[in-house]
Amino acid sequence: MAFIYHFAILLYGLAIRIASLFNPKAKQWIAGRKDIWSQLPTVTGKEVVWFHCASLGEFDQGLPVMNLLRAKKPDCFILVTFFSPSGFLHYHKRNHPADYVCYLPLDTPVNARRFVEHFKPQKAIFVKYEFWSNYIFQLCQQDTKIYSISTLLSPKHRFFKWYGGYFRKTLSQFDYFFVQNQDTQRLLASIDLHNSMITGDNRYDRVLENKSQLKIDDKLQQFVGTTENVFIVGSSWPMDEAIVLPGLLASTFEKIIIAPHSIDEDHVTGIQKQISATFIRYTQLENDFSARVLILDTIGHLASCYALGKFAYVGGGFSGSLHNILEPAVFGLPVIFGPKHNRFPEASAFIENGFGFSVATKEEFSEALHEIVQDLENLSQKASAFVELNKGASQKIIDTIFTDI
Repeated sequence: MAFIYHFAILLYGLAIRIASLFNPKAKQWIAGRKDIWSQLPTVTGKEVVWFHCASLGEFDQGLPVMNLLRAKKPDCFILVTFFSPSGFLHYHKRNHPADYVCYLPLDTPVNARRFVEHFKPQKAIFVKYEFWSNYIFQLCQQDTKIYSISTLLSPKHRFFKWYGGYFRKTLSQFDYFFVQNQDTQRLLASIDLHNSMITGDNRYDRVLENKSQLKIDDKLQQFVGTTENVFIVGSSWPMDEAIVLPGLLASTFEKIIIAPHSIDEDHVTGIQKQISATFIRYTQLENDFSARVLILDTIGHLASCYALGKFAYVGGGFSGSLHNILEPAVFGLPVIFGPKHNRFPEASAFIENGFGFSVATKEEFSEALHEIVQDLENLSQKASAFVELNKGASQKIIDTIFTDI
């Protein structure tokens, strides 16, 4: 199986190179790794702690742990690697304590040995479900302590299949798993891995950090004014907009803010064509704040919107890639989202606690909206309290991994 894995990795690298000829993301994946070895810094006399994240979402999960680590060990060297361009190209928009950030070279035995021997990390922390076998086995050979945080697994993962022996061996190299839920812990136990602790999802800590540090955007504040009847559509895709916009435009909401996931011209123009009310783009917002609908055609303002809103719809739930519903909930917003959310435990938790609503049609959206309006104050309190109740995962991780601090 090891040979098959190595061969598959090489094929994957070749496929990415071919795809880079016509796919922009694949091109970024290749370009970001060009000359990577000549750019790696030399680290001497410092403890190296390596965090690996698939993308930006996993980086956000790891950030509270990184911040606590920096506070406790200001002289350690924090190394962060990304697999995908969406993480590497946007991490700098976060306040972060990383000393060096780069792409993870392709998981071949040669790359893994070269990378690990260069940095010689004392501890390696993999976020959520990134498990690259050659790197993990090489870390084990170097006597590096290996951890997984915010671990979230399902029976569909290869570790639990009949052919998963090699991948189960990969997991067995880990010193400890800090898992999100009991289901993940049970799955690990089913393959005789009992070195785990249920700590929850680090993103709860992350959104609370963001809330405490947030500075409200002045133009958004002026657009909202004294209005309290504000609905936020966050990280929306065309399918979300088709379900949500007709009901919102027919409602009595005084202000509606739409923050599309993609801000390319075609998408923004497509949204504008669906709006019968007065609207304006954020980039055109100057002195006239009278429009009913604001389209956020910029990146980085969504948290300010949630802080100013009372209701939220979060996109991605029609593709199975639901965006972060914790971001509005931390501000006490009840949240509506699409039907494909099985991979996101927080969505089920929101529904069970009464302030989350899954919808698949325009009619279901209108029904959910009516229910929220009738009980807004109670649902808002539930949302805020739930986020507070689930904080603390990052501190538990730090206290367990770094017992010497």
